[in-house]
Amino acid sequence: MQRRKFLTGAASISGVGLSTLAVPAIAQSSPAVKWRMSTSWPKSLDTIYGSADELCKRVSALTDGKFDIRAFPGGEIVPVPQNMDAVGNGTVECNHVLSTFYVGKNTALAFDTGLSFGMNARQHNSWLLYGGGMPALRKLYAKYGIMNFTCGNVGVQMGGWFRKEIKTVADLKGLKMRIGGIGGMVMSKLGVVPQQIPAGDIYSALEKGTMDASEWIGPYDDEKLGLNKVAPFYYAPGWWEGSASITTMVNQKAYDALPPLYKAAFDVACNEQNLKMLAHYDAVNPGALRKLIAAGAQLRYFPRDVMDASYNASQELWTELTQKNPDFAAIFPEWKKYQQEEASWFRIAESSLDNYTFAAVTRR
Repeated sequence: MQRRKFLTGAASISGVGLSTLAVPAIAQSSPAVKWRMSTSWPKSLDTIYGSADELCKRVSALTDGKFDIRAFPGGEIVPVPQNMDAVGNGTVECNHVLSTFYVGKNTALAFDTGLSFGMNARQHNSWLLYGGGMPALRKLYAKYGIMNFTCGNVGVQMGGWFRKEIKTVADLKGLKMRIGGIGGMVMSKLGVVPQQIPAGDIYSALEKGTMDASEWIGPYDDEKLGLNKVAPFYYAPGWWEGSASITTMVNQKAYDALPPLYKAAFDVACNEQNLKMLAHYDAVNPGALRKLIAAGAQLRYFPRDVMDASYNASQELWTELTQKNPDFAAIFPEWKKYQQEEASWFRIAESSLDNYTFAAVTRR
């Protein structure tokens, strides 16, 4: 009897000892990794910069604090226009950006954010995951020593703030507007003079009149920047992306060096933020728009002739870019085919229900 008790106690003690020994072994197999994430956003924007910060904290939580990523506001480590180069050359391990900022390097990068009059957020994610989008983009980014991850979406943006009303296409000619990427390329076809300046400089440029208009994101972020105080006319919609998908570009060598668990944690955190960012914007934009209108913002829609001209200019641009850039030409046909399929389906079910419901619930 005593022998049985001794053996039971020994087994219990042995079990404790083995589990105690196992913890350091596991800990030792999970190295401490520290990364830096450069972003394109001011820290004051709790939606988009906040999402980058939350992504980093989530990775840390999933790895018991061993994989530590620190997000930095736009311009703090490197100038925003250099965010992609900084990842490619290893100055930072990752960033948090709109890829369309870097179309000057390769116009095909615009597919990662979304093209003007392109797919909405759901359709874009479907293309990435099930329409061949992600493999095509991974092949493109590999040329720059980068691996891309989708980590957010702001949804359809507003068309921006204007110091004067836009009644016809002619009103756009000579207009100095803060707009970059593909949207700026399309706008230039309509006579606009595109400018690309950091978010923190938009207010002063509009106030001084050195710029006539500016797009940013939408009501919640725009109100934080105070743009309604210096440009009264607020236009919709922001057609330059059917939705604006956010990307974290990751240095390929840094990613390859990660343990499998850390890679999985990064992927999970990105997928979570892809869901949460859009939900966050959907939650805060309605109230922010009401607040802007109450403060004097004059809501306008782009006239039909402006929308038609913008759409036609976009189609012309796709033809030009397909002819000039083999990377663009490699992605565009399948992207266009997928958009047409999605539009056909959404028009039958989603659009018809949305149009009726939106009208019914907002009817006074």
